[in-house]
Amino acid sequence: MAGPGMGRLPWSPRKEGFASVFSSRTSRKSIPRAEDEGAMAEGEGYRNPTEVQMSQLVLPCHTNQRGELSIGQLLKWIDTTACLSAERHAGCPCVTASMDDIYFEHTISVGQVVNVKAKVNRAFNSSMEVGIQVTSEDLCSEKQWSVCKALATFVAHRELSKVKLKQVIPRTEEEKTEHGVAAERRRMRLVYADTIKDLLARCAIQDDLDSKDYSYMVPAEKTRVESVELVLPPHANHQGNTFGGQIMAWMENVATIAASRLCRAHPTLKAIEMFHFRGPSHVGDRLVFKAIVNNAFKHSMEVGVCVEAYRQEAETQRRHINSAFMTFVVLDADDQPRKLPWIQPQPGEGERRYREASARKKIRLDRKYIVSCKQAEVPLSVPWDPSNQVYLSYNNVSSLKMLVAKDNWTLSSEISQVRLYTLEEDKFLSFHLEMVVHVDAAQAFLLLSDLHRRPEWDKHYRSVELVQQVDEDDAIYHVISPVLGGDTKPRDFVILASRRKPCDNGDPYVLAMRSVTLPTHRETQEYQRGEILCSGFCLWREADQLTKVSYYNQATPGLLNYVTTNVAGLSSEFYTTFQACEHFLLDNRNDLAPSLQTL
Repeated sequence: MAGPGMGRLPWSPRKEGFASVFSSRTSRKSIPRAEDEGAMAEGEGYRNPTEVQMSQLVLPCHTNQRGELSIGQLLKWIDTTACLSAERHAGCPCVTASMDDIYFEHTISVGQVVNVKAKVNRAFNSSMEVGIQVTSEDLCSEKQWSVCKALATFVAHRELSKVKLKQVIPRTEEEKTEHGVAAERRRMRLVYADTIKDLLARCAIQDDLDSKDYSYMVPAEKTRVESVELVLPPHANHQGNTFGGQIMAWMENVATIAASRLCRAHPTLKAIEMFHFRGPSHVGDRLVFKAIVNNAFKHSMEVGVCVEAYRQEAETQRRHINSAFMTFVVLDADDQPRKLPWIQPQPGEGERRYREASARKKIRLDRKYIVSCKQAEVPLSVPWDPSNQVYLSYNNVSSLKMLVAKDNWTLSSEISQVRLYTLEEDKFLSFHLEMVVHVDAAQAFLLLSDLHRRPEWDKHYRSVELVQQVDEDDAIYHVISPVLGGDTKPRDFVILASRRKPCDNGDPYVLAMRSVTLPTHRETQEYQRGEILCSGFCLWREADQLTKVSYYNQATPGLLNYVTTNVAGLSSEFYTTFQACEHFLLDNRNDLAPSLQTL
């Protein structure tokens, strides 16, 4: 691990559709909730206590040969700002542990200003996630652009004692969303290496080397670069540990040289894949940077970079500090990507890197368009594939947590201590049912997670078939529901159900559900295929044998008429179903069936 500052360690809103139905409802913000007591209101004057801002004027010494801000220099500023935010929260030295994918949307020219803003999204035991936003502005025209967003993980470190970080208390809707989703992102990072290995082992990568024009090929060995840097005091903090941003800048430098040797032009860095610092480096270390173009696609290329450290020339063992993969393009006069030469890999290791680069490109696209995109940009049913299961599971849970974190829920009605809330946003109408039951939260979670038992209390589930047990926490089900009002035949659904236990005290148990498509379960004439965009349960432990049960659903067009009928009070099916859920939980609160324990 490495880094700056201190020590381093081993959809637009649109409301015309439902305004008349809900205009007189009570805002959820006006209802007192335990977790909101003492919270500072979102509004004028509020600033996150961990927020750190840096503004830098881009000078010629910061730029590359095109007069644009060097990405290496930008990475230094990003790392420094993020570290200062982490240390403000931790109150002690912090180290850069990892950096998630970064996509660079805009270049920055000499004379423009770079604004970097960082804040801690969530703290765990000794690590924390820091969110970073980078914008640029032209001082003459007052125009501003988004440059990139980044997520970094920092670890707090004291020399003589173990660190236990205080929790971040989210105040605003944005902070609550980031706080909730951070736990799911952490889960994905912890399995990242295993996920990559598994996906690379399973992916059937087409070998298209024989079909390419060899006259337009560049041998990969011609792009190889090796460079050594001596870590001096200006490259390190007061404890002698190398700045993480400095290491990233050196990595970007050798990667750019390798990319230039393929295209014989000045390449532009567009993306850096998620990477981890595997160990520290110190003043006096020699850092060896190795880079090579792994694969060239039509308009982009992947460059692999490896960093090793050693102390003395006589040392035979080198320490692996970091590895990263960077994506470059070459832009023409109209800022459009140029066509690139093909790469000719060396037999053996070169061919392995070539094929793995193709697999990583697919994985990057999955992460970018499944993990990073907005809900409105996600199709209702996403094709299920073993290579994207980690990211679909992440999107499933994070989408539900984002819906839960919304501040503008409106209390529509309350019957027999069951509350119905609604939310109008973008193209979607969402509803939320809430009650408190005298059942242990863990037991309620096990019972509701067993979708085979859902027909016992929910008449909208006629039958449930387990299609695939993906892993301990994720499963795919085929659900058949009866004919609803206005329908001519029953509906069926193919659902991904993702379970999560609490990460910290105060976190809910989560059961998230969304539609996926499977080639083995295509739409048939017998049923009308239904779709679920985002739905599920969140269960909060209020006390011993007392649980707050909340159900959320983002209504899709096919169910909109049914939902609005209930929300407008013309039907009480929502309430009767939720009360049946309460009776089911109470009747089975002592049920310890073995099938539940293995879910």
